[in-house]
Amino acid sequence: QVQLVESGGGLVQAGGSLSLSCAASDPTFRVGDMGWFRQAPGKEREFVVAISWTGDNTYYADSVKGRFTISRDNAKNTVTLQMNSLKPEDTGVYYCGARLGTDYYRVSSYGYWGQGTQVTVSS
Repeated sequence: QVQLVESGGGLVQAGGSLSLSCAASDPTFRVGDMGWFRQAPGKEREFVVAISWTGDNTYYADSVKGRFTISRDNAKNTVTLQMNSLKPEDTGVYYCGARLGTDYYRVSSYGYWGQGTQVTVSS
């Protein structure tokens, strides 16, 4: 079964930056429409950002607009999330997913998930 692997999480102070990457464990699996979600302790997984297969379309949660940027390199089969001006409320486990359904903002639209990477923003 194809797995997605996230990397790049860590601990950063408020106002700092982190870059997360997501790649498929099987290089023959072509990642299509992709998304990043996050989950804080005691909360449900929430939508952060999504990108289409071509990269032409991107969608951001209001809470991260202007601070986060998603990009992809189809030659390397990877998706990157650049996070700037981080806030303590950005803390959580970040998951990348491969979207199979229609609604980019729904967890249920994603058929494959990574194991998650922890992002902690201290105040």
